[in-house]
Parts: sequence; structure tokens; C-alpha cells
Amino acid sequence: MNLLVVGVSHHTAPVELLERLAVPVGDTASVLAELVAQSYVSEAVVLSTCNRVEVYAAVTAFHGGLAEIGAVLAERAGLDVPALAAHLYIHYDEEAARHALRVAAGLDSMVVGEAQILGQLRDAYGQAAEHDATGRYLHELMQQALRVGKRVHAETGIDHAGQSVVSAALALAPDGVSGRSALVLGAGSMGGLALATLVRSGAGPLFVTNRGADRANRLAQLHGATAVDFADLPAVLPRVELVICATASPEPVLTGTEVRAAVAARSAGAAAPLVLIDLAVPRDVAADVADLPGVVLIDLTRLAATSLAEPSTVDREAAEAIVEVEVEAFLAWLRGTEVGPTVAALRARADEVVGSELARLSARRPDLTAEQRADVAHAVHRVVQRLLHSPTVRVRQLAGTAGGDRYAALLRELFDLAVPSTDDELQRAVEFETREERS
Repeated sequence: MNLLVVGVSHHTAPVELLERLAVPVGDTASVLAELVAQSYVSEAVVLSTCNRVEVYAAVTAFHGGLAEIGAVLAERAGLDVPALAAHLYIHYDEEAARHALRVAAGLDSMVVGEAQILGQLRDAYGQAAEHDATGRYLHELMQQALRVGKRVHAETGIDHAGQSVVSAALALAPDGVSGRSALVLGAGSMGGLALATLVRSGAGPLFVTNRGADRANRLAQLHGATAVDFADLPAVLPRVELVICATASPEPVLTGTEVRAAVAARSAGAAAPLVLIDLAVPRDVAADVADLPGVVLIDLTRLAATSLAEPSTVDREAAEAIVEVEVEAFLAWLRGTEVGPTVAALRARADEVVGSELARLSARRPDLTAEQRADVAHAVHRVVQRLLHSPTVRVRQLAGTAGGDRYAALLRELFDLAVPSTDDELQRAVEFETREERS
């Protein structure tokens, strides 16, 4: 089994492509089911955020798994595979593990060090586990990544005093944020972060709206904002100076017509423009809004083109060092896991040989009593297990070292072993090995 990451992010693709690939929560189950239904994909996790869409997978073959995942993503984007491939990045085994840990640590984020990715990764893994799309490989990888993300934020200053996509976008708002009225569209995790950031920045009064009123009411109570009915959005827009959009709508929530009407309805003496911050993928603000007079649009495209504050070199190097140590720890686990089925297969092969020889002995020596046969069987089993004990223990130790997978491959070659390929076969082989080691 091998690890594979296939994805696009703000580093490799425009927002338009991220929009086409975005996987809303409601689509997650069907995308996961399509992935694990492929011939070479055994496990899958889909991470879809405002600036990345990635598939983490355990595959039985690199090229087969890559082709299948690429085809699923290309179909979702409405592109042919070669057109999508120009924007994809691919990470395999060690690099896949390193990428997962760097993502969790915020090292690959648009705003380096932002902590929101940890919650997004946790949610992505939780959804995959809920829909039976994960197994021991991705379980271990995701758990390791989440631990690393927490460790990096606890032991370094990479989070840059709570810097996030929201705070980075607000920093681009003309005339600042303090004392300015603001509306948040969307009551998900990003909407909650937006309200919390506005409160810390001294903005007010604050409003929040969402198609589901209950969530908007809860957020409003939590942050001292006013919840407004989604149907009243046209009436609220002229009353605010900042709007942060973070819904999961597949279509724009704010059209040019609505924004034009809001700008016209503002008091004639309003000198400050209406600032719209669109952090949604797909976008919440229609493309033609950017050209309207009296409007400043700050979206992910503009944010990606802006030179954002970076953590110090010391903090970044410390974070990268933690990642490297943890990558090696994960690889040691992975190599040990890979050698387990080989050792189990070797012990099972030995048991087959012993069983066959004992059967031949019984046929040649029918005069042996049951007690004598049992004594012979026990002695032969003990001899074989003693002979296997040292090399199998040693190969497990060597498997944890760099290049340790070669020892398992050598054992398979020398003894012509077929490693169990299904979870049930592997479980039976491991149970057999455990019994043999205890005997």
C-alpha cells in the first residue's frame, strides 16, 4: 500500500479552477464513495477549503491510483485530464506524508501559520471516517498530521499572533476596520472566525445572516452581534460599511444588481466605499461587482497577489524542523506496518510446510501413537519457530530504518511469499503470527 496526495491550491491554480473543484459538505459522501470505488484506491480523505482541494489516498499502485483520482477530479472540474494536470501537484509516500504534515502546520497556507487549517483537516478526516473511506494508513497519517499541527503552534510562534485569511483580508480594507459597521454572510466556521476577528479589531455594530437562522442566532449571541433574516439582506446592505462573505452557496449571493442598489441606497454623504470581502469558494460575490463605483472588492485572487506578513525565519525553520522529525517517525511506523504482512506470510508458509511434512510422516508411520505424533509435531513447530524468531525480530527492527522496506521485499523474493492483499486476509495472517509468537 502506498500514500498519494493529488490536489490543487492557490499555489498552482486560479480561483476559477478551485471553484469548479470545490467539494461542499453535501457532496463529500458521494465524492468519497466514487474515489474508494476505484480499482486502485483503498482509502480516501478529501480536503476542500477556500484555497485548496486535495485528495489524500492509500493506493495499491501509484500510476493506477493517480490515473483514477485524476479522472475523478477532472470530471468534477468539467475538464479533460491533461488540462487539469497542468495545475495538479502530486506527492507520493514520503513526500505525501511531508505534505500532509506541512499543511496541518500551516506551512503551505496562503497566510503562513494560520491555525484554521487544523480544524478543516480534522473535519475532512471525520467525514471520511464517518463514510467508511479511511483505514489504518490514512487514520495514522491524519492523526499524526493533527498532532504535528498542534505541536507546531504550541512550540513556535508561526501563527503570527493569530493571523488568518480573515485578518489578512481586513488589513487590506481602506480606512481600517475599527469603529466600522460590518455584516457577515454565512454562519459556518469561517463566518464565526470573521465575527471573532471583527470583534477583536473593534468593528461595530456587527450583523450576521445565514440561510439557516438558528446558526446565525447562535453566532450572534456568542459575539454580541445582531442576527438578521436572510430575506432582509437588501435592507441591511446599505447600513453597513464592511461585508465579509463566507457561505457555502454554489451560486453568488451578492449580484451586481443587489450591490448597485445597496450603494445607491446609502446616504448621499457616505464618503467611504462599501468594502466587500469574499472568502468563499465558489465565490459569493458576482464577478461584475468589482467594476461598480463606490465598491471595493477584496477576494482570494487579490489576497493571493498581496505580499502577506510572514512568520520570522526562526519560527518557520523551527516549524519545518518539527515536521521533518515527525515525518521520519511516521515513515518508521509505515515501514514497520509494511513488514508485518511479510513476516506473517513467512510464518504461515512455515506452518504449511510443517503441516505437510507431518502429514507425510503420519502416512509413512501409521504405527505412531497419537501421543507420539503430538510430541513430534510440537518439537518440529518449536524448531521452526526458534529458527524464524531472530530473523523476523531483526527484520522488524531494520524495517524502521531508512530504506527498511527493502528487507521486507527481500524476504518476499527469497521465500516466494504472497503478502495478504485484503483486510480480512491480513487480519487472519496477523492473528496467526501472534498465536505463533505466543506458543
